[in-house]
Amino acid sequence: MSDKNKKLSLTTRIVIGMFAGIVVGALLQILFKDSTIVENYLTNGLFFVIGQIFIASLQMLVVPLVFVSLVLGTCALSDPAKLGRLGGKAVGLYLVTTAIAISLAIAAAVIVQPGSGLELETEAVFEAKEAPSLAQVIIDLFPTNPFDAFANGNMLQIIVFALLFGIATALVGGKPGERVKALFEDFNEVIMKLVIILMNLAPYGVFALMAKLFSETEFSAITSLGTYFVLVIAVLLTHALITYPIILKALSRMNPIMFLRKMREVQIFGFSTASSNATMPVTLETVTKRLGVHNSVGSFTVPLGATINMDGTAIMQGVATVFIAQVYLVDLSIADYLMVVLTATLASIGTAGVPGVGMIMLAMVLGQVGLPVEGIGLIIGVDRLLDMTRTAVNVTGDAMVSVIVAKSEGALDEDVFNDADADVKERDVADQI
Repeated sequence: MSDKNKKLSLTTRIVIGMFAGIVVGALLQILFKDSTIVENYLTNGLFFVIGQIFIASLQMLVVPLVFVSLVLGTCALSDPAKLGRLGGKAVGLYLVTTAIAISLAIAAAVIVQPGSGLELETEAVFEAKEAPSLAQVIIDLFPTNPFDAFANGNMLQIIVFALLFGIATALVGGKPGERVKALFEDFNEVIMKLVIILMNLAPYGVFALMAKLFSETEFSAITSLGTYFVLVIAVLLTHALITYPIILKALSRMNPIMFLRKMREVQIFGFSTASSNATMPVTLETVTKRLGVHNSVGSFTVPLGATINMDGTAIMQGVATVFIAQVYLVDLSIADYLMVVLTATLASIGTAGVPGVGMIMLAMVLGQVGLPVEGIGLIIGVDRLLDMTRTAVNVTGDAMVSVIVAKSEGALDEDVFNDADADVKERDVADQI
């Protein structure tokens, strides 16, 4: 790697890759919109292949990283009752932030009225899938075949099996327990090194993802839904840059500016991949190595958050519900708005791990207040770009909750959190690989 590249931090290189991809994609959209050569060899060729390999590489690490980290974290818990406290605090905080997010979104949408006076038509058809009941979700937490859960990437089942395996390892104790723990520690070192290597390839993957997306994006859809689009983005940024820092400062007394500074890479990864699960290796590496959260906490709160924390999705649902109601000229009462808040908050757990969870949750919310589910078709055109921003917000929430829970449990290294250069030396070594 050249001396010039070494002078640029990883965050800077990723940002350059992201904006370069956006510019290249937009130029291709404007200049070569109908070119089959550009579409076949660049958009669906080079950019598609590089982007998919990058996402696949990240996803490749998710299951082993979560399992190994969570087993190690559980082994490190000297008090088994601590696990229950961790779970209670984490789930409680995730639910509270989701309720705040959707309340903020509804309030903003009621004030701005993004759908007022619009007469939109859409040919898009949305078929709402039925969400599983909360009882079924609880039953499905326990895998009948752990290897099947690994193969299918069922995160909730993997989390439960890892917790049970870690507890059993701790209870066995003696030489067997120590040997198993040592083996998992070695595995963890190797996996984290893989994460760092992949992070240094991120600028190229992010460039390809952005270039493909913006070469295919129909900007006319954004124009017709301009107020809705801008409002969702504004509420998402408000939640990430104001709500989260206030909660972090109030509950942990940690510096929110330092927190946001260290979260930039994770947010860019989340924005580029539009997947909390794909971003999880980077989130966990940042939470434990840069924010100082002990692995015993971070290995539990981060995978759990990637599965059930849906603040960004809740914001979209709040604005979308009011928007669709205004387009269809339906007046919602205070009771309806409270029902939206309650339904979306509880559904964030009830639909955890279900593919297309955002739209399933929105269909549930619309059904609860008597709005036509077909209204989802109005916003599908811009949902991909909004989904990317939602993911960046979600991963920020995962890290914030991890810091708060760790601080409350005495499992936060404040020196690491306050060190602006924490983990930089290890990355510099990886740059030379």
